[in-house]
Amino acid sequence: MKVREDYTCPLEIVHDIIKGKWKTIILFQLRNGSIQLSKLERDIVGINQKMLLQQLKELQEFGLVDKRVFEGYPLHVEYFLTEGRGMKILKAITIMQEIGIEYMVEHGMTEMLERKVISYKDKERDTHK
Repeated sequence: MKVREDYTCPLEIVHDIIKGKWKTIILFQLRNGSIQLSKLERDIVGINQKMLLQQLKELQEFGLVDKRVFEGYPLHVEYFLTEGRGMKILKAITIMQEIGIEYMVEHGMTEMLERKVISYKDKERDTHK
């Protein structure tokens, strides 16, 4: 992805960096540390390997994600959030996840949360205060 040259606000840059269906999901999946490409592909429902690799490459270009390649056969590659920008953006994405959960709870959309074993009981209690 190419970065534009004319921005009116720093938030536009961040929006361009993480926009799209998959990038925030990929970043959130990396929250617990390094993950192999095959596991990312399994854990992100609906993404194919080509799209995953493209999105990871763009996230690497912006300094949010990096990868570690291990020698040997078969090829072993792990992706992880960078210490600086990657970990910073994770804070924002975690807040976005919480807002999404709150919205789903408020609108009775908890079936998917239960299927994915996403805790929402605290959010449910908070919405009824």
